[in-house]
Amino acid sequence: MAFSTEPFRTVRSFSLHHAGIIRKKDASPAAVLAETLSQRLEEKGIKVSVDKLDTDIDILIVLGGDGTLLHVADQAARHSIPVLGINMGNLGFLTERTEQEALAAVEELISGTVTIENRMMLKASLNKKGVQGKSHYALNEVVICKGTLDRVLEFSTTANQEYITTYKADGLIFSTPTGSTAYNLSAGGPIVYPGLASILVTPICPFMLSSRPVLLPADSELRTILKTGHNHKAQVIIDGQPAWTMEEEDYLKIEVAKQPLRLIISPNRDFFAILRNKLHWGIQRV
Repeated sequence: MAFSTEPFRTVRSFSLHHAGIIRKKDASPAAVLAETLSQRLEEKGIKVSVDKLDTDIDILIVLGGDGTLLHVADQAARHSIPVLGINMGNLGFLTERTEQEALAAVEELISGTVTIENRMMLKASLNKKGVQGKSHYALNEVVICKGTLDRVLEFSTTANQEYITTYKADGLIFSTPTGSTAYNLSAGGPIVYPGLASILVTPICPFMLSSRPVLLPADSELRTILKTGHNHKAQVIIDGQPAWTMEEEDYLKIEVAKQPLRLIISPNRDFFAILRNKLHWGIQRV
């Protein structure tokens, strides 16, 4: 299976001629900051596009939270556009620069040297009646979940055509290491360092307590079939966005995407610092 074998983290130099800025919708602080950053970039002769993901941009600056970044991750990865996330609220896992650090981060871009992490992404496609549809990329996770049904779903799941098990659960989460701190963590899955090339499979509220999360190598091609007999349907959600309705005998294929997301990170803050901040590790509560 072909996917990126580039180093996880690199320090890169590049020439910045055209920057894109994506603002969180209906957020006036993001609009104000976008104006400030645009002015600074244009002073240096750099073209700026706001709320447009032009394929010829050299960098994409996201002003918002992790959700805003997830909405553009698919297209940014497909076109190999590096992404800088500026969080307009609390520190994020993906948008790790604060609003106060935004100008300094843009100065780094202008200087032409940045630290980039290649974040693995998943590629998902649904096969209905023998016809495979359009694929979607996921930076965090692909989730199969039941709708309003009370009964659990059954998913026969394989990795590289080797049978894993038939999960009886409210759903399944297929997660990247980046997404291990999202829905996977809430469902009882492990935290995985984002540089580890792997796919996590985590059942949601499994019927059997012995049904546990599984960590698989990144060259796995996963397939899961919604089993027949109960006239069930399930929803497939890609990074929080509805993608397909899955019916009995449909199968979902999950594999690592060829292109990673090129995420620009802070040289002064690492993954474990973010974990300590977000999960309150080492903080004594009274």
